Amino acid sequence: MVQLSGERNITRRSLLRLAAAGALAAGTMRSESAGDGDLRIPQKRVGLLDEMQRRACLYFAECANPVTGLILDRARAAGPEDRDVASIAATGFGLSAVCIANERGWMKTADARDRVERTLDFFARRAFHHRGFYFHFLHSATGERAFECELSSIDTAWLLCGVIHARQQFPTGRIRRMAADILQRVDWHWMLNGGPTLCHGWTPENGFLPYRWDQYAELLAMYLLALGSLSHPIPVSAWDAWDRPGRVEDGGDLFIESPAPLFVHQYSHAWLDFRNKQDGYADYFVNSRFATQRHRAFCLTLRDRFPWIGEDMWGITASDSRFGYIDWGGPQGKANGRIDGTLVPCATGGSLVFLPEDCSRVLETMVNRYGAEVWTKYGFIDAFHPKGWWAPDVLGIDLGIMLMMSENLRTGSVWKSMMAAPEVRRGFQSAGFYDPRQV
Repeated sequence: MVQLSGERNITRRSLLRLAAAGALAAGTMRSESAGDGDLRIPQKRVGLLDEMQRRACLYFAECANPVTGLILDRARAAGPEDRDVASIAATGFGLSAVCIANERGWMKTADARDRVERTLDFFARRAFHHRGFYFHFLHSATGERAFECELSSIDTAWLLCGVIHARQQFPTGRIRRMAADILQRVDWHWMLNGGPTLCHGWTPENGFLPYRWDQYAELLAMYLLALGSLSHPIPVSAWDAWDRPGRVEDGGDLFIESPAPLFVHQYSHAWLDFRNKQDGYADYFVNSRFATQRHRAFCLTLRDRFPWIGEDMWGITASDSRFGYIDWGGPQGKANGRIDGTLVPCATGGSLVFLPEDCSRVLETMVNRYGAEVWTKYGFIDAFHPKGWWAPDVLGIDLGIMLMMSENLRTGSVWKSMMAAPEVRRGFQSAGFYDPRQV
């Protein structure tokens, strides 16, 4: 199994010592940014983000099957883990985690490249696919379908983002060939199923699911990959076909609203850089910043019911809870009637690039206030209720979004790699994106 260099023993004492170090290397860590100076991290929190990233990379190293490269969908925070269900979305995040770990010197290049090759070989040569799409959940050792799940369009997109990132990071001949095999057989046009927008998925038993990606959600990256496909691109009209429900703000900007949880404003931005880009509808980066601000304001309205919520303690998105997995979210969330005061670290951790000061302060407060209850071997647990419930699991996609948004905030390395990829450039060009500063 690939190990991260510099791996430390994780004990309750060391966790609490880190939590108590409120400054976390204040005065010694330089301020970091994504390269153009508009995204800044307070000096005192750089150490926390660095450790959060290292622990997330440890999850993706230890929870990857050594043969298939598939990443467990979830694992017990305290270990050991005997479940074997992986997700293709977590595996996409895992491929990017390998790139980040290599960039930061936590994984040797030879080990990182070997991990990428084994994962791509599995998807290129052995994993079941239909028209290039993969089942949402797979058994990690065999790659067999789990839960009678669907071939998922959106989860295949997250896997493909990881494939592209890994190819950009390690452009060997073998990796480029396998990545091309995986990318070029994805029949995005088939996933339209004769309609103007992409379907959610397909099953062998019942064919296409009845749901379509026809309203603003986490769909930006998926549509851009579909537009930029070399082999099976969808028509440009598909970009215009999904609804963007919104209202014009006082400053004249259009805010696209969504009743879905906060993560829908995060995931595409994990891989793709939407800063200073317009498509004639919106600035999607600014839109996600608006969404995060509104989510924060919404959470603060809950303080009378849940007094632990405050300026430095907020954030709710789809997560585990005492009552199972719930897709609660923002001001218009359909599950908001079930909000019970549970907090979800990846709500703020996944929005670091949008509100660096506010979101990093929440993460710091969580560690300082709750210590080892929330801060584990792999980083933050999935969710917690301060009145006595602490999620027993960590989730791959939730660790992944925090890892990648932290990296984009600190260096922008994921964005730089992805925006140089030809299929990504074609997608943005086809959708009509332009830099408004140059108009």
